[in-house]
Amino acid sequence: QAQLAESGGGLVQPGGSLRLSCVASGRFFGINYMAWYRQVPGNQRELVAQIASDDSTRYVDSVKGRFTISRDNAENTMYLQMNSLKPEDTALYYCKMGTLLGDYYWGQGTQVTVSS
Repeated sequence: QAQLAESGGGLVQPGGSLRLSCVASGRFFGINYMAWYRQVPGNQRELVAQIASDDSTRYVDSVKGRFTISRDNAENTMYLQMNSLKPEDTALYYCKMGTLLGDYYWGQGTQVTVSS
């Protein structure tokens, strides 16, 4: 079983930056992709950014040009650099990992609040 631990959330003013981290630990076969999702109460969880094993990336349109996803394969860690944050970015951010066997795992989430 794999475990995912997110960190880096917090309260930031509009226009500010945060860097989220997600560390994968435990036993798993191999990482296929990692992704960041976010969810606000009453809404469905939405994909924010994803990075594949070949380092190809994709982003939801609302964060393109502001957020950057990256990974450190040696450390089984994924990052989300978030710049020019807006109040509408406020959400609980979740890390997801998909393995080469088709399993997937979720972290517990880290809260990001953008407010003046």
